[in-house]
Amino acid sequence: QVQLVESGGGSVQTGGSLRLSCEASGLTYRPYQMGWFRQGPGKERELVALISPGSGSTYAVDSVKGRFTISLDNAVNTLFLQMNSLKPEDTGVYSCAVARFGSGFDSWGRGTQVTVSS
Repeated sequence: QVQLVESGGGSVQTGGSLRLSCEASGLTYRPYQMGWFRQGPGKERELVALISPGSGSTYAVDSVKGRFTISLDNAVNTLFLQMNSLKPEDTGVYSCAVARFGSGFDSWGRGTQVTVSS
């Protein structure tokens, strides 16, 4: 059973930085994709960034491009999200997820709260 545990959230002021971590355990396969998602107050959950462990290719949504960086340390099965120049609209619960080929994102962490104040 895959377990994902996020950490690194907190409260920062506009312009601040945070580094989120997602430790994965129980993986018996190489994920097709790993990703960070967020859900702001009163909003639907949305994709933030993706990484393909096999190729190393990454993708970030336009609203975070140039500010957020997703990375993966395969040696310790940990996914990261470096967040710089944070804005109040980045506030939300950030969750990591793992996708198998052909199955979509079917393993999720519980999330970590990020709060950005103006």
